[in-house]
Parts: sequence; structure tokens; C-alpha cells
Amino acid sequence: MSARHRGANRLIIATSALTLAGAAASVHATGFQIREQSAKALANSLASAAAGAEDVSFMAYNPAALGNIDGTQVAGSLAYIDAEFDMNDGRASPYRVPLNGPDDGTPYDGSKGNSGETALVPSFAVKTQLSDSLDAGLAVYSPYGLSTDYDHDWIGRYQALETDLKVVDIQPTLNFRVTDRLSLAGGLRVQYADATLSNALDLGGLSSPAQPGQHDGFAEVTGDDWGVGYTLGALFQVTDRTRVGVSYRSKVDLTLKGDAEFSATDATSRAILANAQAGGQFTDTSGKADLTTPASLNLGIYHQATDRLALMFNAEWTEWSSFDELVVRFGDNTPNSVTEENWENTWALSTGASYALTGRWTLRGGIGMDESPVPNARHRTPRVPDVDRRWLSAGATFSPTERLSITGAWMHIFFDDGDVNLEDESRGNLSGTYEGTANVFAVSADYRF
Repeated sequence: MSARHRGANRLIIATSALTLAGAAASVHATGFQIREQSAKALANSLASAAAGAEDVSFMAYNPAALGNIDGTQVAGSLAYIDAEFDMNDGRASPYRVPLNGPDDGTPYDGSKGNSGETALVPSFAVKTQLSDSLDAGLAVYSPYGLSTDYDHDWIGRYQALETDLKVVDIQPTLNFRVTDRLSLAGGLRVQYADATLSNALDLGGLSSPAQPGQHDGFAEVTGDDWGVGYTLGALFQVTDRTRVGVSYRSKVDLTLKGDAEFSATDATSRAILANAQAGGQFTDTSGKADLTTPASLNLGIYHQATDRLALMFNAEWTEWSSFDELVVRFGDNTPNSVTEENWENTWALSTGASYALTGRWTLRGGIGMDESPVPNARHRTPRVPDVDRRWLSAGATFSPTERLSITGAWMHIFFDDGDVNLEDESRGNLSGTYEGTANVFAVSADYRF
């Protein structure tokens, strides 16, 4: 393959980062899912998501939660996510040539690639009771996203540098109280997604003579779009002490549209980039790509075992198989770029308990596990160092009055090790093993008028 041909392929792959907006590594849930919409649910490891219905924030998990809350209520939550992913024993090579690190020529220890970010995830929900049988609610929350950010000289820089995704759902909801025990609900999901992604370009591979890994350029891609989906839910009070919940969130189809920009830092790299641009490569251009955020199904049981003790269980299925390939279309004559992903559907299971210590204090805890949709090491990337995980959570709710509750929650996530074994003619090879650690802290308040 000629250097010019390889350079054109890099242009395609660099711009194809637009479709990787959904591939930013998330912490609490696998894939690129975020479930931190309620501190109460987080403290119980999401075991109360479908059937808990303790306050209006639960409508993000099951819209029929509105039927378990009388009158008017408002709730707000803020989660702080602290995560880090480290690649150990890393190896990389552009065109099968061992990769150096910094451009000053000093030796580079490629055994590690460190990433991870901190993030604040807010959410808000409000509901009112329109009649004895009808409730209306509105929730605003983030169901997907997070970010990874690597140093510009790490060995996997041609695969990924920055990945930043923000997704917001605006969910207006109506709930119908069919009987005193059964509520049915539906709502819209008006979704906005915004992405910024970047990676390095091996301009040294285009120089004459070729110097792979010695001179870098950089590509940054931005894109955003709006989409619409729906959510459905049911909440059934089986007995005075036991209720079950089920909810479904549809997929949302997005077409991210944005720009790709290319740059270089040192004089030699800028000269190589200018020469490539004169030949029609690495020119700033537009692009668009289809991205589907997946459908999910929640099933849950909530049982008031005693006057003080509540037990709960939740199972969530996510249709990650909709993320089977990335297809990028360009504003110029560049051919479409198609990348196979082959993600698999997953299950997340959790169980938890709450204990009313006093009339004002409730203690909470839970455990859970979540499968990764990434099928194997050949599909695990630095943008998505995703693995199976387990978590442990704890928290407490303080109710100073009958109308006001304040909750604090903590969750620790245990990640499995994840091997990476990427082979790419354009970006080179990358292998290693990811290790990760993460903590999530959340606080919320709800007030009933």
C-alpha cells in the first residue's frame, strides 16, 4: 500500500470518529450508558429502578412511577463520577514498525496508557396530579456519555486521544391510574447528542523518506443532532406489600453532523500536512454519520418485607446489537467509511435493601453486575475500554419533614481486566490490557407540595 493511499485512509478513519460519539467509555453502566438519575436508586444499586417509584426522579427508569406519587413533587440529583482506565503492557506499531513516543526522540515507555475523567451528571424531574386518574411529569437527564482523554504522546494516540460525549433526554410523560393498583404511562424522549473526538495522525508515514511515528498531526471532529424516541411503563401493586414494574425505552436514531479539522505542531509536521492538503488529503471538511442509542427493557420487584425492611430486585436488558457498524458519509468525494463493531445485547442484574432506621432516617445498600457489549479483544478500543463489571453501593435518606427528603449515595465499581488486540492497516496495531477503577457519589433532594 502506498503512503498516499495510507494517508487517504487515515483521513477517512480520523473523520469516522464522528460516529464514535456513542463510544465514550462510561462508568456505572457498560457500553456508553449512564444510570445516575436518582441517588436513592444508586444507593440501592439500581435494584429499585423499575418498581421502587419512591419519588418523581424514578420516572427516568419507569414513567409509571408517577402513579405511586400523589400530588405535586419536584426532585433534583447531582452525581459525581471519578474514573480511571490504565493500559498495561501496551504495544503499538504503525504499519508494523515499533512506535516511538515524544517527537524529541527520547525513548518512550509504552507499557501504559492512562485515561479517565471526572464528570458531574445532573438530573431534574417534576410531576403534578391533573386528576384522580391522570398524572403529568417532565424529566431532564443524561442517559448516555462520559469521556476519555489520553496524553498526546501515548502509544495508542493514532487510535484515540479525546472522546467526549454528552447526551440529554427531555422526557414529558403522562400516567394513567387504571385502578388503585395499576398505573400505565408513556412519554416522549427528545434527545440531544453532542460529541467531540480527536486522535493523532501519523504524518511521518507520509514523509520522504517515511518516518513512521516520528511526526504527528492531529484530527478533531465535532458533531451534534436531535432525535425523538418514546418510553412506556407499567407499575402494578400485586399486594399491599409487593409491587412489580416494567418499562421500555425505545432506541433513538440520530444523524450527527459536524466538522473535521486537521492541524500539526512542529515545523516538519506542518510542512508534511501542507503537502498532503495540496494533494486533497487532510483538508478540513464536513461529515455526517448515523448513530443509534439503544433500546432497553427494565423489570423489577419491590417487596416491603417488614414495616422497616424493603427488599428489591431489578433486571435490565439493553439492545446493544443495534451498534453493529459505523458508517460515515462525507461532504466531498471521499468514499464512505465502514467499521464493524458487532456489539452484543447485555443484561444488568442488581439486588438491594432499604431499612427505616427511624422515622427520619432510611439506610440503603445493594450489589449488582453488568455485562459488557464488547464481544472480544479485537473490538475493544481506547475509546471504549469497556469490560464486565460488578458494583457495591450504600447510602442514606434523611427526611426532616414529611414533604422533604435528602439522599446521599456512594457506589464503587469493580472492573474486570480487558484485553485489547487491534489490527488496523491505517492506524497500526495496538495491544495491551486495561485495568479500571471508579467511584460514583450522588446527592438528591425531593419535595412534595
